[in-house]
Amino acid sequence: MDMKKKHKIPDRRDLPDLSRLSLAVGAKQLKKAVRAGNVRCVYLAENADPALTQPLAELCADNQIQITWVSSMEALGSACGIEVGAAAAAVLN
Repeated sequence: MDMKKKHKIPDRRDLPDLSRLSLAVGAKQLKKAVRAGNVRCVYLAENADPALTQPLAELCADNQIQITWVSSMEALGSACGIEVGAAAAAVLN
């Protein structure tokens, strides 16, 4: 099942500033937050390894969490206020 393209942000300028929100950044933290029921929405980077993002997308679909695909890990990391790329980030409740 292809989870991509459901919701997509076209480029970096349209990505909101997530750094002021409560976040879980990275695959491990995202999984933990989803399983705890603390996630409002999820952002996944299109250029991240599909072996990493596909299971996360399936987990979010199983838990009815909206996924937004971002063009790059660099853009997602920047939006989260970190100096490195991020494959995944979740906005927490």
